[in-house]
Amino acid sequence: MSPKSRIPAPDPGDTWVPRPRRRETPLGILGHAAKFLGASVLGGVLLAGLILPGAGAVGLGAKSGAEGFENIPDDFKAPPLTQATQIFDAKGGLIAKVYERDRTVLTADQMSPLIRQAQVDIEDARFYEHGAVDLKGVLRAITKNAESGATVQGASTLTQQYVKNVNVEKAGDDPEAVREAQRKTLGRKIQELRYAIKLEEDLTKEQILTNYLNITFYGHQAYGIQAAAQRYFSKDAKDLTLPEAAMLAGLVQNPSQYDPKLHPVAAQKRRDTVIDKMVENKHITADQAKEAKAAPLGLSYKDPQNGCITARAGTGFFCDYVRHVVKQDPAFGKSAAERTKLWNTGGLNIYTTLDPDKQAAAQNAVSTQVYVTDPVSAAMTMVAPGSGNILAMAQTRPYGLAKEKNETVVNYNVDAAMGGGIGFQPGSNFKPIVAAAALEAGLSPTQRYDSPNRMDWPTMKTCDGTWKNLSKGKKEGVIPNESAGEVGPYELKQAMALSVNTYFVQMEQEIGLCAVKQMAEKLGVAGKADGSPLQQVPALGLGTQEVSPLTMANVYATFAARGTYCAPVAISRISTVDGKDVPVPPARCSQAMSEDTADVINTVLLGVTEKGGTARDLHLDDNRQIAGKTGTTDEKKSAWFTGYTGNLAGSVWLGSPGTKVPMRNIRIGGHYQAEVFGATGPGPIWQQAMSDAVRSLPEQDFTTVYIPDPPKRDPNCGTPGGSPTPTACTGAPATGTPGSNGNTGKPRGTGPTGRSGPATPATPADPEGQ
Repeated sequence: MSPKSRIPAPDPGDTWVPRPRRRETPLGILGHAAKFLGASVLGGVLLAGLILPGAGAVGLGAKSGAEGFENIPDDFKAPPLTQATQIFDAKGGLIAKVYERDRTVLTADQMSPLIRQAQVDIEDARFYEHGAVDLKGVLRAITKNAESGATVQGASTLTQQYVKNVNVEKAGDDPEAVREAQRKTLGRKIQELRYAIKLEEDLTKEQILTNYLNITFYGHQAYGIQAAAQRYFSKDAKDLTLPEAAMLAGLVQNPSQYDPKLHPVAAQKRRDTVIDKMVENKHITADQAKEAKAAPLGLSYKDPQNGCITARAGTGFFCDYVRHVVKQDPAFGKSAAERTKLWNTGGLNIYTTLDPDKQAAAQNAVSTQVYVTDPVSAAMTMVAPGSGNILAMAQTRPYGLAKEKNETVVNYNVDAAMGGGIGFQPGSNFKPIVAAAALEAGLSPTQRYDSPNRMDWPTMKTCDGTWKNLSKGKKEGVIPNESAGEVGPYELKQAMALSVNTYFVQMEQEIGLCAVKQMAEKLGVAGKADGSPLQQVPALGLGTQEVSPLTMANVYATFAARGTYCAPVAISRISTVDGKDVPVPPARCSQAMSEDTADVINTVLLGVTEKGGTARDLHLDDNRQIAGKTGTTDEKKSAWFTGYTGNLAGSVWLGSPGTKVPMRNIRIGGHYQAEVFGATGPGPIWQQAMSDAVRSLPEQDFTTVYIPDPPKRDPNCGTPGGSPTPTACTGAPATGTPGSNGNTGKPRGTGPTGRSGPATPATPADPEGQ
């Protein structure tokens, strides 16, 4: 066959165009040989004197190259290969796969022998016969390149190619470093040869081949043969057939030119070339080759699936939370750089605390009761008392970047540092923290305050001074209750059930703001959701400082655990792909309050969900004990219900994260609501989700304490003109009485939401009650 007949005809599926062959003189051939030797270590270092003894310039190049060759250290070390990390839920279900490079490192026996042989036959057929350098290959390449008038055949061995790939891997995503690693200079070739020689001394041929197959790029973000097999054929590398193995082996030379998705004809021709090489090297028979070449490409292509955006429905935000945990917790590295490297290098199997059944329950509730197209959104977190395990994290708006689909990557369930926003005012959800601080300070469960309907914000002690009301008598200097009929005196149980603002302000005044702040910190409210510290102002106890649903769920989980606070836990175990365990953060639990205090809080919060309480209409399908607290902020811009059983706590927030939409005269989930309260907006979401979530949990009642009701008083007490308002001066709220706040069917709001600083009156206008 003449040289001309060996030039392939152009193919529409190919990007390669043959160059016209030109006639070469002997001097031209010698020049091509010199060029090739200048770009090849073997030509520049080992063969200069053997092949071209008369070429003085090349000889001088060889001398200087040899000196450089001797000076290169032989401490070649391959970095840990970047691999994909898999995140699993508590039952072993895959949540998502994340990676900088999609790669799964395999052992030799996890690869099909067909791909190992095909890769050798097409890339370096004499791989098992030569050392780091293939002398015959160099001579053959010189001849071929001289005949064609261009560099059409290289002489790098598979070992040298592996060294080059390692250098590219070390460069990471730095474009300049990658270009440098791929630069075709004499110095680079000398370095690669020195390292290749060292590798051939230290590793067996089978080890080198395995490493090569794990590091090589096969196109479409697939690094290594396992990712390639999954990408193109949706199967493991050990299960590749002959035509599949041949196609993948052929990709390595030029993944773009032989891309089977874009250039199927070129890919099939390249595959058949590999099959012919396997016949030529007597590794398959002619009949096997004929059958393999007759097969179609048979792609079963899967697009690259990377990151939390590909997470199973509804779990993207929790996936992102896990990412923040790994990158921020010192357990995963002393410095931010070390933790980022661990995440980016990948190769981890991360087993999390997310319970798929409870996650489904929470996601279903926030999605069915609040539509993604509604002007407001909902978020819910569930936590296991006594461990801090996060069992569910759901929100109405899906995880993603498409704003036109109401997607977001902001996790409304968590603080800003963990991928969330600035948080939301919890309103009266915060009042149990004030009560816990007061009980720890020695106040009685029957503590009574006159609780007027309106009062000036009183002077209060802080941790480092005194807060004073500079706006007495003005609207911003006054705190009212929700209803005109809410006039004390009240004791704790009734004040919590009715969410009486002035009661808790007087309680704050007695124990001081420092005690409230310190109790909040013990319960995990270390600061506001945006990372700023809690302000020591009277409105703190009425929930005016922004927090997240995860924070509030964990506060109430502490009550359920009889005062044992555990920091939130998302990761239960991590292992590497080769089975080694990676240390995870230890459980961080502490006794935030005495068991006696927690028992009183549980008893009081049970009253909120019972007759006369603001959440009296909420119950679970199996009627097990529940405790909790409603919360509605100023102008109904946020509403909360945080509640719990003995073994599961959940917090639901409802509102508009951006524009602060007042939830009045609004349609949510297809239903019109004149006003949204904690019991009527987030309450039903909590009720639906928790009813489903507790089905697999045993009933667990609270340890309660007896708290006597105060004696009844004159129903006309405190009523102008003597008109009866039974809740005004009685010890216990009346129920079913016209004009009362006990059972009118109207829920109440949650507390003031005005902001203030330590030097100015921090008082809200028009505060809500529950």
